[in-house]
Amino acid sequence: MSFQYPDTRLLINNAWQDAADGRTIDVLNPATGTVIGRVAHAGVKDLDLALAAAQKGFEIWRATSSVERQRIMRAAAALLRERADAIAHIMTVEQGKPLAEARGEALSCANMIEWFADEGRRVYGRIVPGANPASHQMVLKQPIGPVAAFTPWNFPLNQVARKIGPALATGCSFLCKAPEDTPASPAAFLQCFVDAGVPPGVVGLVYGNPAEISDYLIAHPVIRFVTFTGSTAVGKLLAAKAGAHMKKVVMELGGHAPVIVAEDADVELAAKSIGVAKYRNAGQICIAPTRFLVHESLAKDFQNAYVAYSESLKVGDGLSADTKLGPLVNERRLQAMETIMADIKAKGGEVVTGGHRIGDVGNFFAPTLVVNPPMDSMLFNEEPFGPIAGLRTFRQLDDAIAEANRLSYGLSAYAFTKSFKNVQTLADRVETGMLWINQPATPSAELPFGGIKDSGLGSEGGHEALEEHLISKAVAVTGV
Repeated sequence: MSFQYPDTRLLINNAWQDAADGRTIDVLNPATGTVIGRVAHAGVKDLDLALAAAQKGFEIWRATSSVERQRIMRAAAALLRERADAIAHIMTVEQGKPLAEARGEALSCANMIEWFADEGRRVYGRIVPGANPASHQMVLKQPIGPVAAFTPWNFPLNQVARKIGPALATGCSFLCKAPEDTPASPAAFLQCFVDAGVPPGVVGLVYGNPAEISDYLIAHPVIRFVTFTGSTAVGKLLAAKAGAHMKKVVMELGGHAPVIVAEDADVELAAKSIGVAKYRNAGQICIAPTRFLVHESLAKDFQNAYVAYSESLKVGDGLSADTKLGPLVNERRLQAMETIMADIKAKGGEVVTGGHRIGDVGNFFAPTLVVNPPMDSMLFNEEPFGPIAGLRTFRQLDDAIAEANRLSYGLSAYAFTKSFKNVQTLADRVETGMLWINQPATPSAELPFGGIKDSGLGSEGGHEALEEHLISKAVAVTGV
């Protein structure tokens, strides 16, 4: 049976429906540039219906026991596992990543939902002894309220899972504005929750004009919590809007991850690990390594090993079994890569592999390494969000750490060393929310996921993510 990409509608009150005014947006296949389907474009009437449903859903869900919430969430995770292959196919067609990466994303989301479901059973208040023995003091943990989530196209399931997991585990309802570039895979993901028995209104899904929807949802009194993954510039705008209405936010924003390869590092391990981390999802990942800071004694060996890894990757349609690097998600990302390379050409830096578009059909760009990019180049200052990286050398570890901390970003960083002293120094002094040493990135549900400085506020992983969705209510009782 041939594959048919599904058109995507709005999920409101556990029912899929067209936009009230019938508007739609075309969805393109990034490997071919052709229109493959359409997604409903929500208007104010649709948003009002979704908000009313979210409020009713919240009243039901907050009163549902943590045991029952756990059961439903685990059932949704089980359905996601059953449907992983079908959902992965949809994701690859609309987003471009290799099929194996898409399937891995779906399965990791099932694990994440299960972890949050179980952790929701461990949300505890506390008894607080006070000065007055006749007074009984306690702290209650209660859900903050309906959540508005804004998720990106680079990980269409993962970024929803990171937000819906802690929201549902703590008793919040969840209204998501998912990406118009990749709408069908998040829709299939949320269908798992509907089929698992989540009450109407607890989960909702809308699409449309991002600025119009964010303005409306953030200002609306139903919404009590705003979570966003995307660029730093947009995150700052949304955080300011939420602040004007005294609403809590979690912002997972841009990054420009440094890689420090110390003098005693295993060069082959470093090159392969960083290659894996860099080229996952064609470099379209906020934690992707970009600034390679390599000790001068190892630079040539690292460069050769990294170039060899880069040139071994098969670039092509994500549906092909041998593809390791798929297309960029849209023409805008392709143009962004070309702008970075034009800047390198103008300012200097040696392109030792890649640096160009591949073919004239689809959004394919070659794995790229630039040696000695100028310090004022776009590549060493702005998040590329694609398969381009730059390499510069250092003599002293202090110099590498200073460069790692130079930018306003602080999401993720990588380092390679065999010295425990270096590990301690790096862990203590590199300004980042996440640091991976001697390995590629391995984010997991049980670890905090988030950045510092201009890379964001709050956490989307670990028990910290649940705390973001809870209020601490102090209760003191005397005379009972």
